[in-house]
Amino acid sequence: MPKSLRVLFAVGPENVIDAYKYWVKGEDSPSQVSVFYSSQFFDVCEKLNAKGYVIAQSTEKELIQDKHFIVERRPVPFPNASGILYHLRQIWCGLHLLVSAIRFRANFVIASTGTSYWFMFSLFSWLGIKVIPSVHCTLWHKYLPVRKIHKSILALSRNFFASDCQAIMAVSHDISQQISQLTADCHQPILEFFPTFRRANFASIKAPSTSHSPFLILFAGRIEENKGVFDVLEIAKRFAKIGLTDITFHICGTGSVLESLRSAAKEAGVDSIFLCHGYCTKPQMRDMFNRCHVVIVPTRKDFIEGFNKVVCEGILSGRPVVTSSVCPSLSYMGDAAIEVPPDDTQSYGDALLSLYQDEQLYKQKRRACLQVQEKFYDQKKSWGFALESILNTVNEKEHKKLSSQMNSRYYQNR
Repeated sequence: MPKSLRVLFAVGPENVIDAYKYWVKGEDSPSQVSVFYSSQFFDVCEKLNAKGYVIAQSTEKELIQDKHFIVERRPVPFPNASGILYHLRQIWCGLHLLVSAIRFRANFVIASTGTSYWFMFSLFSWLGIKVIPSVHCTLWHKYLPVRKIHKSILALSRNFFASDCQAIMAVSHDISQQISQLTADCHQPILEFFPTFRRANFASIKAPSTSHSPFLILFAGRIEENKGVFDVLEIAKRFAKIGLTDITFHICGTGSVLESLRSAAKEAGVDSIFLCHGYCTKPQMRDMFNRCHVVIVPTRKDFIEGFNKVVCEGILSGRPVVTSSVCPSLSYMGDAAIEVPPDDTQSYGDALLSLYQDEQLYKQKRRACLQVQEKFYDQKKSWGFALESILNTVNEKEHKKLSSQMNSRYYQNR
């Protein structure tokens, strides 16, 4: 008899308890625009009649359990660790997950980026637990040299992607290319997926105001230096200096430099056109997308991106996006986005000005948004569909292998 399906999902800092409570009611959690990966995991487990265990990184400990699922928020030790302590923490997290997988009697582990070093999951494979990596960030900086310690970690992870996992889920083609490069094109099958969005979340967003006064530019995401927030401030200062006070910048999100960003805007005298809103709920973000004309995603080269959902959210809202190829999602946006060189504040500002001043260009970009939206609503391109496909494929192989072994024993005993 085949074993019952028991799947452990190790995920980063996602509010999985909140997601589960909403999932039970048949709803999406309102805390983010895209569908939670944990919610898609619950769907797949229910469809395949599998027992599921979700472990998410957190600052607080919380656990709920029912007949079919265990859902846990697990604190990460030394959350601000650096240097050797950070590396030891990552190894410890992997060992802790391994113990949990063994206790749960998991036959599959879905491992997300950041939950441990990839090479640690080879241990799971050696102990008979099938592993499926879910890769949400590029393996190294796209435009910066790879540091020596990181080269060593990548070298240790090569065999995991080559042979110690069942298949690989990747959120962008940039990730797939890096895995191919790391393994010299000798790797397990890669299934690419997109973040998933609900059409209903964007249905109420109207076409932007044609008056372009004020002209609203939206930044949404973590408020960190490597996300380019101070570059946006420099653009605001440039526009204010030349008298473009009808262009306003709206900064939505929280992070370690939020207060220093606010202070810098006030000190520069642009706080009336550079507004930091802090954390915004899903309804508040819907309102911000409804009001804005353009979305800017200025992630810097020293941040490792995987996709960047805000690029999608801008396009699905019918708003042109200005970004660089640091964000892998750019390659899926066609003419709906304006590409600028990474870390080039002058070019970012010029692109925003072109959309502000050239009405025909703006309309062209708006039309292009409508042409690329559909794939981000397609369930067959979702994380959940990719996971279900892999689980079904592996289980079919196991079933055929078991049937072959049973037939062989039958004929041997005749």
